[in-house]
Amino acid sequence: MNWSGGKDSALALYHALRNPRFHVTDLLTSVNAHFQRVSMHGVRLELLAQQAQRIGLPLTKLELPEMPGMEDYERTMRATLAPLQAKGIRHSIFGDIFLEDLRQYREQQLASIGMEAVFPLWQRPSADLLREYLDLGFKAVVVCVNDKFLDASFCGRLLDADFLRDLPPGVDACGENGEYHSFVFDAPYFTSPIPFEYGEKVRRTYQPPANRQASCQQEDAPDPYAAGFWYCDLLPIE
Repeated sequence: MNWSGGKDSALALYHALRNPRFHVTDLLTSVNAHFQRVSMHGVRLELLAQQAQRIGLPLTKLELPEMPGMEDYERTMRATLAPLQAKGIRHSIFGDIFLEDLRQYREQQLASIGMEAVFPLWQRPSADLLREYLDLGFKAVVVCVNDKFLDASFCGRLLDADFLRDLPPGVDACGENGEYHSFVFDAPYFTSPIPFEYGEKVRRTYQPPANRQASCQQEDAPDPYAAGFWYCDLLPIE
């Protein structure tokens, strides 16, 4: 299970766990090795580890440099997947919803090493997915927003019905175009909620790479470097 720690991967895992075709054995998360945080989400690895602990699945971290090129990403991905393949894993599950080019890329890369991509949420309306997510009892906080789409006031908010209502026109309800990212602190399959407290809120900007296609840091949007990003730091509570 490609686990970002956010709502889409959480809902995709929910459906994968209920699908008799699959037996989910492992979580795989891309992390920024320089900052020791979940890629693009900016979540501390301590909180990521608490998610895996409450799910009850082992966690494998795909450790990437601060600004990975495509060759770096693909080489690291193949090396990280090799031990999982050796365990007999043949499918890789994603929470993608409608980005066709991203799906094709994932399918092509996995097919080259004999694996198959699975998309439990594919082409379902984003608003319906978010409502299902809330009805099932998932709870999350928004940890990153792209200020091209949302202002800083959305960062740090609970992902709830009020959040959905307040989204500006043209913003995807699930943030599939990279509008926002979230951290799930409770889920139907968690053994208990994850306690945390709010830290500082900061804005960061990124310079576009010479070849924008060479960047894999953002998993959900075709051009993550078109604007600045607001991050809300979450602090683990022992």
